[in-house]
Amino acid sequence: MTDSRIPADLPDHIQHYIDGAFVDSVDGDTFDVLDPVTNKTYTTAAAGKKADIELAVAAAKRAFEEGPWPRMLPRERSRVLHRIADIVESRDARLAELESYDSGLPITQALGQARRAAENFRFFADLIVAQSDDAFKVPGKQMNYVNRKPIGVAGLITPWNTPFMLESWKLGPALATGNTVVLKPAEFTPLSASLWAGIFEEAGLPQGVFNLVNGLGEDAGDALVKHPDVPLISFTGESSTGQLIFGNAAPFLKGLSMELGGKSPAVVFADADLEAAVDATIFGVFSLNGERCTAGSRILVERSIYEEFVERYAAQAKRVKVGYPHDPATEVGALVHPEHYDKVMSYVEIGKTEGRLVAGGGRPEGFDEGNFVAPTVFADVSPDARIFQEEIFGPVVAITPFDSDEEALSLANNTKYGLAAYIWTNDLKRAHNFAQSVEAGMVWLNSNNVRDLRTPFGGVKASGLGHEGGYRSIDFYTDQQSVHITLGGAHNPTFGK
Repeated sequence: MTDSRIPADLPDHIQHYIDGAFVDSVDGDTFDVLDPVTNKTYTTAAAGKKADIELAVAAAKRAFEEGPWPRMLPRERSRVLHRIADIVESRDARLAELESYDSGLPITQALGQARRAAENFRFFADLIVAQSDDAFKVPGKQMNYVNRKPIGVAGLITPWNTPFMLESWKLGPALATGNTVVLKPAEFTPLSASLWAGIFEEAGLPQGVFNLVNGLGEDAGDALVKHPDVPLISFTGESSTGQLIFGNAAPFLKGLSMELGGKSPAVVFADADLEAAVDATIFGVFSLNGERCTAGSRILVERSIYEEFVERYAAQAKRVKVGYPHDPATEVGALVHPEHYDKVMSYVEIGKTEGRLVAGGGRPEGFDEGNFVAPTVFADVSPDARIFQEEIFGPVVAITPFDSDEEALSLANNTKYGLAAYIWTNDLKRAHNFAQSVEAGMVWLNSNNVRDLRTPFGGVKASGLGHEGGYRSIDFYTDQQSVHITLGGAHNPTFGK
């Protein structure tokens, strides 16, 4: 391993960004940030607490109540968002380099996330200019129309798996609609988030509109959720954390949008294009190091093709290239943090008692340190197995056979989660009926996870609350006010005569 994998000009320390200035925590506290390839500390970050959140929220509230941002025309805000997108695109290589180093994502996949972040801003920049609000008319009697108004300070809490892109997914619509924000990025991966401040300043975002507080979820995240001046919380992360946020937000009746965990099924019928299905389901669970909420981590295969599928899948999984994140040839890099590595490896050991190990099962050869896990495949997994039911969030997959459409549907729906589902069949009637019946917020037919930003993104059951994406994001980040106008004579029932 050479120093070539370490980006130039890494910061010695990462600060908060509050009211247009980089600052340390009020109490001076910090936490260590680790490089996932060596698990050594490479920088420290300011550890935000309640006092820091209060400063950030006060700045955002002031910018909302007194500043120009909520009062700008949609076209004016759109221009700023397009400049943000231009800057992100122009710096995609640097962003990807930092993201890959901090998170362990393969550099080619990190580059894709940086470009997607720019597209998120561009999409919402266009959407707020193009959007039309509803009007309802009763000729000669009444007209009703809807005003959309920004709500206030949006609290954004983001995960560590694709940090910069997922931050953009919330920042784009929150800012486009005229809100101000406090971002609390994941403590494992604060590096790329620290770039937003410079990007926003250069693009012309007014002071105080964007604020960032680093810190642990139980300190900074908790204080943000409980702050009475933050009416909106958008959270992406684990279902158990989502439950805590739900409870803590309840006394304030906050607007909540939560995209939580997943244990998504990929259902492969005998009439499917087998080669395409193998390729897609390999990518679906091993891309982004398996650390993706929509991963198709349960593969259900019709029995007549089951053995062939397992054989081909295992052989291809063994060929997936594990390597250092900065190497363009790498397909699976290092997991984000030693705590998460230990969790994933504990599931690998559990899996050895619950299924037939056909690929992986430990550290890849030649990687004696760092958070490297060989792509791991278990076949013949029972639906009551923990590796079938519980989210692992790593490069580990369970394969299970089925004998009928009814059994496939029962197996697909047999978890507490319901985020995504992938269906592989060339029977048109079956495809539509199965998609309708599967308990998932999003379904892909004969496709891996290809997103159209106009569509709703979200899950059912333990996988989430609410939807974002397209107009659903506009709905979440705005109040919809109905205005009613009488056009004819006043229609008043008369009391008291």
